[in-house]
Amino acid sequence: MIASKPFEAPDEKLPGGLKDLDYDQYRSIRFLPERALWRGKNLPFEAQFFHRGFFYKNRVNIFEVAGGKAIEIKYRKADFSFGEKVPAFEEVDLGFAGFRIHAPMNRPDYYDEVCVFLGASYFRAVAKGQTYGLSARGLSIDTGEAKGEEFPLFKAFWLERPAPAATSMVIHALLDSKSCAASYRFTVRPGETTVFDVEMSVYPRVEMQRAGLAPMTSMFLYGPNDRNDIDDFRPSVHDSDGLAIFNGKGESLWRPLSNPRDLQISTFQDLNPRGFGLMQRERNFFAYQDIESSFEKRPSLWMEPIGDWGEGGVVLFEIPTKEEVHDNIAAFWRPKNPLHAKGEHNYTYRLHWGPDSPKPHSLARFTRSGIGARGEDARLFVLDVVGDNLKGIDPAGVKGVVTAEKSEVKNIVTQPNPYTGGWRLSFQCQVKGEPIELRAFLTEGDKPLSEVWVYRWAP
Repeated sequence: MIASKPFEAPDEKLPGGLKDLDYDQYRSIRFLPERALWRGKNLPFEAQFFHRGFFYKNRVNIFEVAGGKAIEIKYRKADFSFGEKVPAFEEVDLGFAGFRIHAPMNRPDYYDEVCVFLGASYFRAVAKGQTYGLSARGLSIDTGEAKGEEFPLFKAFWLERPAPAATSMVIHALLDSKSCAASYRFTVRPGETTVFDVEMSVYPRVEMQRAGLAPMTSMFLYGPNDRNDIDDFRPSVHDSDGLAIFNGKGESLWRPLSNPRDLQISTFQDLNPRGFGLMQRERNFFAYQDIESSFEKRPSLWMEPIGDWGEGGVVLFEIPTKEEVHDNIAAFWRPKNPLHAKGEHNYTYRLHWGPDSPKPHSLARFTRSGIGARGEDARLFVLDVVGDNLKGIDPAGVKGVVTAEKSEVKNIVTQPNPYTGGWRLSFQCQVKGEPIELRAFLTEGDKPLSEVWVYRWAP
């Protein structure tokens, strides 16, 4: 087994002409669609491959599995077109940098790009009518540690040839790093929501104290809750606007994301979580005003554990950034107990890429969090809540419950919002230059009407 042997660094050898490609040169290298795996075989999926170079120098071996046999897919220079600025190089067995899967998702006569595996252990997917946004990863190791993060790599993939009438496709993967090796089985089902069923087995070489399971990364530059020092024509810029958690107690939490001045790390302790994800709830173009980026079409990503995952916590990293090209948000599940060396640790979970997360209950959801100054040393928080359970409700019975650590809350107001068909909860909070933990929700008597809004305001 690979985990019983010392880690071998990935092959990064490239011919002279490919060693130092810049971004534009690499982007000009295109796989020829007519050379796609399974093209012309009347199958419901096709695969295209990425060339090595630029940031993607690691060799990845890719195999086709058919009839019980795995046959390596060989690199052929003729399968790619190269821009005029790409230096000439001699053809050798390069392998690939990664691949993408296509299927007729939006219309029956065209194979849309469904998902892509490229770079370290990163992968992304979209649902019908969407564009790429946030990413998932196979595994995170020592994220946020002073000694530096370890980035495991997918070294090989096995693509199972789909049956002619198949609605799903199976991808096997081998991950390797200094700390561990791991195997994966992804069952990919494209659609209105694209679903990945993930079966994962981790084999640590060393005791792993800081493993992150089902990690996901995204970008949040600014939004209505966080527009400090922003000089931009767009009202919001983000791939995700909040972290949603459905914890083991049956409580739903909503944590709006922020772009802090200093690194923020939040941990939501739990026992047997039912799900979490980085969501893009704002789906209105006018909230972004960006015709090219189409942030309103970016997918949400929800992770649903299959079985009990025990004690641990959902960890959220919010990293300061001044540019939208950087992913500055990370979320994952960190088990309480370390993953012991020379053991086998198995996890099964489901990833939902799409417009929303599965709805576990009928509670209303927070859709917008606006924050602004209200006099000296005070902030006004304005929260919009939408849900079918709020329609036709007696306004006299609706109450906003707001609590804050290290601060005084004043002027709690709840009222219907005729423009959203939901409700608006607003309140003021005194601030004194230090972070404040806030919690808010709507009730009718003793009955909760909404999920719980949790937020860390920081100066």
